[in-house]
Amino acid sequence: MSLSYAIASRVKDYFMMMKFTLTFMVVFACVVAYLLVPGVEFSLIKVLLLFAGGILVSGSANIINQILERETDKLMARTAVRPLPGGRVTVAEAWLLCVLTGAAGVAILGFSFNWLAAGLSFFSLLLYGFVYTPWKKWNSLAVLVGAVPGALPMLIGWAAGDNALSIGGWSLFAIQFLWQFPHFWAIAWVAHKDYSRAGFRLMPREDGPGKMIAMQAAMWTLLLIPAGIAPYLLGLTGYISAIVAILIGGWYLWKAIQLYRKADVPSARKLMFGSYIYLAVILLALLFDKVKL
Repeated sequence: MSLSYAIASRVKDYFMMMKFTLTFMVVFACVVAYLLVPGVEFSLIKVLLLFAGGILVSGSANIINQILERETDKLMARTAVRPLPGGRVTVAEAWLLCVLTGAAGVAILGFSFNWLAAGLSFFSLLLYGFVYTPWKKWNSLAVLVGAVPGALPMLIGWAAGDNALSIGGWSLFAIQFLWQFPHFWAIAWVAHKDYSRAGFRLMPREDGPGKMIAMQAAMWTLLLIPAGIAPYLLGLTGYISAIVAILIGGWYLWKAIQLYRKADVPSARKLMFGSYIYLAVILLALLFDKVKL
């Protein structure tokens, strides 16, 4: 095996542990929140720094998740190929990578923006890695707990631009917080057998997927419609974003209603993919319809 191939393979494993693709989407939300702060203008350097800090911190949290779940990951087809259960990366090496990426990310946010954003990112890392991760084996409240660090990137981005936790930041936090329930239950529905085999308790009901859970998913998607309008009501964005929020929120709600009607895996998968489309559309609508002061 050549040295260059070995290095490329190790880098690929590191990216896999950091869940780079998922992390990129999370950090995109953070950047959008930063750019929505009144008075903040686009700066490529600032955006790149925020991306770098966010990816490193989120990646560090994902590494903790995979270290603590390395044994259960072996039991699921979807995760058995990860570097730790596959034996390609040692636990000590993973912890070292976790500390280095986490410390570097927090430092970038602190020195490039402010220590409120850095502190929030560190809190999010700890909450996701050491509270949400083990909680998944206790009961389904883990989804509620995990929704907090999942939505904190919005607040982190806002704090990076505003150096305060004002209502505009909380309105963005609310969107991503509410979004995660139908999103995650759709994933848990599709991967129910794998999750059950690994001992994860992620469904609100012990008997697994069913109409009651689909109804709850629909209720959360319904709440997203007024949450999506809130930035307009607060004067952050124009009326076009409110119209988009109603339309894409209604479309997302319809996906959840379809899951309630059919209560099957294909409908859950459509809701899962629909959640990604919803988040991308609402974030872009908010960003491009920002009120210029």
